[in-house]
Amino acid sequence: MDTMFDAFSMVAQWNSILALAVGVAVGVICGAIPGMSATMAVALTLPFTFALEPVVGILLLLGVYKGGVFGGSIPAILIKTPGTPASSATILDGYPMADKGQAGKALGMALYASCTADIISNLSLIMFAGWLASFAMSFGPPEYFTLMVFSLMIIAGISGENLMKGLFSAALGLLLATVGLDLVYGTDRFTMGSVDLMSGLNFIVVLIGLFALPEIIAFALNPSDDNGKVRQLGSNMVSLQEYKRCFRSICRGSVIGVVLGAIPGIGAAPAAFLSYSEAKRKSFNKNNFGKGEIEGVAAAEAGNNGVCGSTLIPLLALGIPGDVITAIIIGAFMIHGIQPGPMLFETNGSLVYALFMGLLLSSFFLFFIGGFSIRIFRLVADVPKSILMPAVLVLCVYGTYAVNNSMFDIMVMFSLGLLGYVFLRLDVPSAPFLIAFILSPLLEDNFRQSMLMSNGDLGILFRGVITWVFWTLTAIAVFFLVKSHFCGKSKKKVGTSAASSLQ
Repeated sequence: MDTMFDAFSMVAQWNSILALAVGVAVGVICGAIPGMSATMAVALTLPFTFALEPVVGILLLLGVYKGGVFGGSIPAILIKTPGTPASSATILDGYPMADKGQAGKALGMALYASCTADIISNLSLIMFAGWLASFAMSFGPPEYFTLMVFSLMIIAGISGENLMKGLFSAALGLLLATVGLDLVYGTDRFTMGSVDLMSGLNFIVVLIGLFALPEIIAFALNPSDDNGKVRQLGSNMVSLQEYKRCFRSICRGSVIGVVLGAIPGIGAAPAAFLSYSEAKRKSFNKNNFGKGEIEGVAAAEAGNNGVCGSTLIPLLALGIPGDVITAIIIGAFMIHGIQPGPMLFETNGSLVYALFMGLLLSSFFLFFIGGFSIRIFRLVADVPKSILMPAVLVLCVYGTYAVNNSMFDIMVMFSLGLLGYVFLRLDVPSAPFLIAFILSPLLEDNFRQSMLMSNGDLGILFRGVITWVFWTLTAIAVFFLVKSHFCGKSKKKVGTSAASSLQ
């Protein structure tokens, strides 16, 4: 109880509360700027924590983290440009909802799902930190590899009606992710002698090019617009009935985010796509997914926000960063002379519980600051496309250049933009490409580590219960994907035959 009282006194100070509120506001703003990301926002905020007290500085960074993940959904819904990689899945239904004049409702559901998942994730961190951390640590390279294979099978579920196009998109994403230096032998792969390609294709650059530029190219080739506006916002009120209908998907997505967040290196983007895929598979309105289904927005936002709390589990309990952002936050601990890990609970118990309290408080700040931000950023929808699209293009170029200060990245962005436009014209889904691009390095590295561990024996990929669970889930996923694919074709043939008979 003494530790809890000490922790409460640390959080109850005005500077701690102010730091948390400012952090959430900064995170939402940075997340809402295309090309920026929660990672960049936290990295830019880190120097400002040097002169602050440890708890104040870390709460500031955590606030930026929480706000940044939600903020990315705002441009994803309004202008089909994800502010952060984690909000990529939100585009799939958020943007179609905006096209129907329901942008305000999509933003409202994104906020409610984010806050709900955030609270669930924080409570999971507090109650199950030890158990989840020990479970995550039982994963070796073979377990990671089988998890990646299962994840790649899952992404086929978001390929739309054409499974083959989705698989082609995923295969291309896997291929482009291999560009650069081989991490094991250090040899060049698909670099064509270019020094710039040795570090591979940057994920932020690929993200902006693939999702933002195709819309700009399409508008440039066909600038006519019926009303001269991006879209009507409509009401931003989400009814209680709509929230209740999405609640199961929100809870499921939150749990998926918690589990994947506790496993170091997975990140929020795979959690968002997996949550979206599972919501689509189990929803009564699965045929509406990808066409403006509010449950799809809720599932995607629940998945990526569910990761936020649980990524701190390996950081606090084991001293291992759960993702890139928590790796930066570890730097803040180090700067203040604090070593994360098992002894942290012994030596700095008050700090740990203060962070727990701050995380719970951040969910309420996110609700109010996020709601206010929606009312500000939603004005983007009233800007004519002839003004908005060039502005978005400038932001894309700026955001891409800011990643590495490289003109080469801008060339890559435009190249991926042309590819995305071709995908758009041929009705090839971009989501499988993106998620495969994310998972490819993890898939390859863990497979090769497994082979090094076993001297080339493939049997290591079937060791233990965890690998067999993932192989079984993969087989089940393949079965249902193939079944749904052929059933869909049969229904189309029946429908075509019926139409011909009527004619």
